[in-house]
Amino acid sequence: MDVPEKLGILTDAAKYDAACTSSGARRGFRQGYIGSTSSSIAGCCHSFSADGRCVTLLKVLLTNNCVYDCQYCVNRRTNDTRRAMFTPEELAELTIEFYRRNYIEGLFLSSGVFRSPDYTMELMIRALRILRERYRFNGYIHAKTIPGAAPELVEQLGLLADRLSVNIELPSEQGLQLLAPDKTKKAILAPMRQITGRTRENREELVKYRHAPRFAPAGQSTQMIVGATQDTDLHILRLTQGLYDRYHLKRVFFSAYVPVVENTLLPAKDTKPPLLREHRLYQADWLLRFYGFRAEELLDEGNENFNPLVDPKCSWALAHLDFFPVEVNIADYESLLRVPGVGVVSARRILSARRVGPLRPEDLKKLGVVMKRAQFFLTASGRVPEGLRFTPESLLRHLIAAEQPLLPGGMEQLSLFDSPA
Repeated sequence: MDVPEKLGILTDAAKYDAACTSSGARRGFRQGYIGSTSSSIAGCCHSFSADGRCVTLLKVLLTNNCVYDCQYCVNRRTNDTRRAMFTPEELAELTIEFYRRNYIEGLFLSSGVFRSPDYTMELMIRALRILRERYRFNGYIHAKTIPGAAPELVEQLGLLADRLSVNIELPSEQGLQLLAPDKTKKAILAPMRQITGRTRENREELVKYRHAPRFAPAGQSTQMIVGATQDTDLHILRLTQGLYDRYHLKRVFFSAYVPVVENTLLPAKDTKPPLLREHRLYQADWLLRFYGFRAEELLDEGNENFNPLVDPKCSWALAHLDFFPVEVNIADYESLLRVPGVGVVSARRILSARRVGPLRPEDLKKLGVVMKRAQFFLTASGRVPEGLRFTPESLLRHLIAAEQPLLPGGMEQLSLFDSPA
């Protein structure tokens, strides 16, 4: 099998991996090296940087051969699919040639578990070492850590890659036992814990020794599948909150389960991926990371799943109408962030603009406030937008109307993988 044929198989096998994110690394120019990662480069597969440029990573598996038999995975041992494997030399040469042709700006490398976690990690490390040392590649690399691999291999991988990630895959230990019996929660959390501790140590080393080698300077992330098991949004969000608190992850990614294999333990193959649910979880994740919300504020035992009709912030606001309206001329930053339609940037603009003079309702849209949501929850100089009329009973209908493009009957979200009709 030639390299182009391998590339077709292994890039297709990698398409379900969602944890491909902005780099967050600062690999500046180094004499004698090629490639760099500036803070303005997002480092995403087919995404856009802050200044509008489209940037790309080569997202590929080292191999789709796997000794595990995870029921949800297209690359599982018992699935009848074409198998391929790069040698470390082939992968390194392919990456550097793609970079030289300006096809990519970095590499996202994952793999099935070939023979054993340790053997697979050794092959990945060898490929990255060839890139860094033989080809002197200084660009962004995101590498997947294989749960169960030896700690010394995780250490070596972290010194070669900019970002590491360890996939949780399923939100609960019961789900792992049912669908991925070869994996355990302990084996998954062990490298995650090691990466967190080693990153902390590395920061201390860099304070003392300026030229100390950097360990995973862009941090770590993880991914979990949504919809393959019966886990609730509350369970997923609590797990997400715990991962941020305990392991200081940069991102938690959610991947709507795509039925790619037939199994009685999984949703039927004709089941549509829960894309709207995935979207709501990403919105809630944003609230946890940037808006000061906690998981237990957004959901509780009596309400374990998000309302698909409105976003999580609006759901919280509807359940806490006594908190509103918020007067924008006197509210603090944290209170402004609780208002639907007010984001981090617009909240800061409000704080800055009101130092000059009192704000009026007509000023808020100019500051970036999304008034179709915010108008129901705030006042400016004691006033609401002219002509606004609503009751607590009609408020939900107004917010649903604002969300209409996301809902059935509105704009359709196209699949990345299916051919158009």
